[in-house]
Amino acid sequence: MKDTLELQKFYPEEIGITEVTQNEKEIYIHVSVQSKNCTCPKCGVASEHKHGTYKRKLQDLPILGRTTYLIVNAYEYQCDNSSCDVTTFVENVDGFLNYYSRMTERCEDFICTLALETSCEGSARICRSMNLKTSGDSIIRLLTKRYVAQPEVPCGSIIGVDDFAFKKRHTYGTIIVDEATHKPVAILDGRDGKTLKEWLSNNKHVKAVTRDRASAYSTAIKEILPDAMQIADRFHLHQNLLEAIRNTISSVLPVDIRIPSDSNSIAEPSVENDSKKNAIQCG
Repeated sequence: MKDTLELQKFYPEEIGITEVTQNEKEIYIHVSVQSKNCTCPKCGVASEHKHGTYKRKLQDLPILGRTTYLIVNAYEYQCDNSSCDVTTFVENVDGFLNYYSRMTERCEDFICTLALETSCEGSARICRSMNLKTSGDSIIRLLTKRYVAQPEVPCGSIIGVDDFAFKKRHTYGTIIVDEATHKPVAILDGRDGKTLKEWLSNNKHVKAVTRDRASAYSTAIKEILPDAMQIADRFHLHQNLLEAIRNTISSVLPVDIRIPSDSNSIAEPSVENDSKKNAIQCG
């Protein structure tokens, strides 16, 4: 019966472990990538032309509470596409090692999942307690990079547009929701309509837009999609109705109504109070 842990089983077949060194706090796993070709990240052409080798240091998930690093002996490939702007690029392993990354993919997956369930600063504190070295700002950059790399979400012909606050009274954004699936399809910077115009220019199949009563959104929609139907959403219609009712009641009724102690007497508003609200009764 084997009583040792075979680290090789926890790594892809393309990666071979050559040496393992450790101290009281850190573990260094020296590996080499055994690939015969690599795909250019810019043009997508597979290249077999190896340009040189160099060592990469990447952080992996901790092992038994110790910070774990991979020391990768990687190749640099030369792009065989003469029209491509990239001269050389780094060897990678899909799903494990990414181009120019300082962490393995599974380490980034763990940090992103933890950040989405808690917060960036909270997940950074948890990671540090696990001897996984990162910071809140690094996690924000990691989430942003993954968001930008996501493919554009398709949407139907009916969308909803509204603003929200990244930080109340400081920074605002615009969210676009597909009315058919009730799921967000885009988050834009600002609420002045500029970014909305750019998004609508790339999605001219939209036929109807549900929005609030903001003039910036109305102007943007009229300019880019003049034939699109604009619909005031139910929340703001209710809000406008309640505001109209409140103003009407305030203009008719006095500021305060005094209820006399005698239940048989009829409460009549004082002349002084009426004169404040209704100028016709004055004098």
